Amino acid sequence: MEKNIHEARYYRKLEDNVVQCYVCAHKCIIKPGGRGICLARENIDGKLYLLVYGRISAMSIDPIEKKPLFHWYPGSPTFSISTVGCNFRCPWCQNHDISRADPKEVHLRYVPPEEVVRLAVKYECPSISITYNEPIIWFEYGMDVAKLASKHDLKIVFVTNGYFSEEIVSEAAKYIHAANVDVKAFKEETYRKYIGARLQPVLDAIVALKEKGVHVETTYLVIPDLNDDPKEIEAMAKWHLENLGPDTPLHISRFFPHYKFLDRPPTPIETLVRAYKIAKEVGLNYVYLGNVPGHSGENTYCPSCGKMLIRRIGFYISEWNLTEDNKCKYCGAKISVVGKYLKAKRWSWLW
Repeated sequence: MEKNIHEARYYRKLEDNVVQCYVCAHKCIIKPGGRGICLARENIDGKLYLLVYGRISAMSIDPIEKKPLFHWYPGSPTFSISTVGCNFRCPWCQNHDISRADPKEVHLRYVPPEEVVRLAVKYECPSISITYNEPIIWFEYGMDVAKLASKHDLKIVFVTNGYFSEEIVSEAAKYIHAANVDVKAFKEETYRKYIGARLQPVLDAIVALKEKGVHVETTYLVIPDLNDDPKEIEAMAKWHLENLGPDTPLHISRFFPHYKFLDRPPTPIETLVRAYKIAKEVGLNYVYLGNVPGHSGENTYCPSCGKMLIRRIGFYISEWNLTEDNKCKYCGAKISVVGKYLKAKRWSWLW
């Protein structure tokens, strides 16, 4: 068997060589020769194998703000890796070239966990991000990277759709330090119709990660005529406030036509601004607009005095008005930022 075909760790054996994967909330029941929804896990003779272990589709050094994480080690570079496949079917996916790829039909470079950690250390990245496609589908690899990374004081970031099984959340929280979770919509019917999944497991996972000490930020991509109704946005913001608290950042992001959603226009700026105002009026302290470089909605403002504290242009910080201990330099209010500002300059695609 190929070196990068690893037996999965999170599955149950059923009768007649059938297995049930429980790494994500789909909990696929897979017959011999079959694969899960993600295409990354295959039943071979009654055992479940991970087809993408260590098989890297992209590797780059990104600003942490690209994930987006605005309140976690701001300005720092993060060593980013991805594979192929996904457990969602979002017809607007901007990374559909890898999320919809079949691991058996594409050439991917095998990179062992030790090499990922070595490169992160070499390029002086304080964190490793598992990103671009869904990290949970190659969870075993991510955990192996995380265990080695901890020996070098490297932190682990997941950029995820949050479709964790309840069995996996506790295991993930032992190794993940920060996560940005995409909330695709705030209606169950939207998840079922367009994504082939459910909303509630996502919400449950976000709360569980937060409760277990993971730094959490969420993203809501506003898509015209899909999830842009003010009442839906208000419901999402209220849930965010009640379950994650007023200081957990919310990123409201602009949609651009991709993949199968080419017939819809980009999200109007006024729609984003309306969503921003709704979230702020609900009581969230840190709301951001994404995919609108140069807009004031990218900046961090003090919840106490209202002064601008962090000015951003896209993924880059251009002004910093916090003290060494992350307090507002104008009024002294404590600002919910983890880690110190690192003025990193090194961003690049490695391959």
